[in-house]
Amino acid sequence: MSDIRQLTLPIDEATIRTLNAGDFVELTGEIVLTAGMPTCGRILEYMKDDKPLPIDIAGGTLFHLGSYSQDTPNGFEVLYINPTTSTRFNALMPPIIRHYGLRMVGGKGGLDHASVEAMKEIGCVYLSFLGGGSPLLSDAIKEVKTVAWRDFGSHYRLVKLRVENLGPLVVGIDAKGNSTFETLSAQAEKRMPDILHDLEEARAKTSPGGH
Repeated sequence: MSDIRQLTLPIDEATIRTLNAGDFVELTGEIVLTAGMPTCGRILEYMKDDKPLPIDIAGGTLFHLGSYSQDTPNGFEVLYINPTTSTRFNALMPPIIRHYGLRMVGGKGGLDHASVEAMKEIGCVYLSFLGGGSPLLSDAIKEVKTVAWRDFGSHYRLVKLRVENLGPLVVGIDAKGNSTFETLSAQAEKRMPDILHDLEEARAKTSPGGH
């Protein structure tokens, strides 16, 4: 698709602010991911104690991606990645976004207003990953660069991967605060009276004495 923007990581704030909600992108470079709330909780502890993370995410990415992984004699192998629901992380993400100056976060389902405000301040976008698109996403994995916090289960470890043409991904929330999730929600609310009316008519026709 010619309308997919090809982005190379790391990426600067100026480029991030040119992205608009609804844009399609593919990523090439290094990404950091975890599916674990305990992992983000530990990141907050490191922030509080002013300790450096074992994988530097400053000015980078933190994606809510689960992974099926295994330890092998040759190292940690990621067999597939798949998005997890970002709204579980709502309470944790604003301070992490601000402290590390994240440029990209993402997963599925979006983030709340507090996170959007942090993203606007810092220059960060939320990328929406295709649910059920694991084979396509996993094909983009080229190398496992680093794995941290191995005391966690593989899903919850902090993992850095090198990817090529990861996507297509949708800019769900841009650095201006525009959100495809809010747009879709507003559209749904606007349509709801008509949907309810149609349902009532359909029920009336199928109920005893209906026409």
